[in-house]
Amino acid sequence: MTTATTDLDRPATPPAFQEISPGRKFRNRLATVLVTGAFLVAMVPLVWVIWTVLAKGLHRVLNADWWQKSFGGLTSRNPGGGVYHAIYGTLLQGLLCAVIAVPIAIMVAVYLVEYGRRSRLAKAVTFTVDILSGVPSIVAALFLYALWVTTLGLPRSAFAVSLALVLLMIPVVVRTTEELLKIVPDELREASYALGIPKWKTIVKIVLPTAMSGIITGVMLALARVMGETAPVLVLVGYNQFINYDPFQGNMASLPLLMNSERLTTNAIGEARVWGAAVTLVLIITVFNLLGSLLSRLTAIKTK
Repeated sequence: MTTATTDLDRPATPPAFQEISPGRKFRNRLATVLVTGAFLVAMVPLVWVIWTVLAKGLHRVLNADWWQKSFGGLTSRNPGGGVYHAIYGTLLQGLLCAVIAVPIAIMVAVYLVEYGRRSRLAKAVTFTVDILSGVPSIVAALFLYALWVTTLGLPRSAFAVSLALVLLMIPVVVRTTEELLKIVPDELREASYALGIPKWKTIVKIVLPTAMSGIITGVMLALARVMGETAPVLVLVGYNQFINYDPFQGNMASLPLLMNSERLTTNAIGEARVWGAAVTLVLIITVFNLLGSLLSRLTAIKTK
C-alpha cells in the first residue's frame, strides 16, 4: 500500500544563499571606518593629557619624600616636601562622603525599584535625582556654604566639603543601583516569595547580593569622581600646609586645593608641585577604579 506525498509533507528547502551585495559591503566598511576613526579621535586628547601630566609630574612622585612629608614650613621657593597632608585630606573627605551617601543612595534605589514604581513619591524622588545629577559642583558648594556657614554659623571644614560631595555622589549611586536592581531576574524574587520569605528579607538576602558586584563598581567610580572636585574645597575649607586630623574644624589640604594654591606661584618649584599633585590624583583615582573592578569580581555570584 502506498501513500501519496503532498507538498506539505516534504521538508522545507532552505533558501539558497545569496551573496552579499556590493552596496551592503560598502556600507559595512564605511561604518567600521567611521567608528574606528571616532574612537581614535576620542583617544587623542586622552593620550595627550596623560602624556603631558606624566611628563611634567612623574619625576616628583618617584621621590619617597613626596609620599611621606608635607609642605609644612616650606614656601613656594623652597624645594622638597611632599603631599602626604593633601592625600590624607582627599581620602578623608571622600570616605566621609561615601559613608553618608552610599547607604542613602542604595535605600533610595531600593525604594524606587522594589516599592514605589508607580507612586507619586517615587516620581518626585526620580525627578529630584535627575535634577541633582545635573547640578554643577559649584552650586552644591554654595548651597552648603549658605546652609552650613551662613545660616547655622558653623565653621568651614573638611566635613562641610564632604556634605557638598554627598550631593554630587548620591544621584550617581542611585542611578547605578537602580539600573542594576532592575536587571535582577524577577524569577528570583518570585521563588523567594513562593517559599514564604518576606519581601524585605528577599531584598536583603537575594536581590542586593545579586546586584552587589555592579553596585560596588558604581560606588567606586562615583567616589573616584567626587575626590577630584575642586569647587567644594575652594568654597568650604581653606588650604593648610600641615596635616589636620580633625575634619570638623580647621583648614585641611586636599590635592585639588593644593594644585590651586601652588598654581598661584610663578616659579618652577610651584609648577612642579602642581604637576606632581595632578599625577598623584590620577594615580589615586586609577587605584580606586582598579579596586572597584577587583571587588566587583570577588563579590560576583558565581553560577555553574
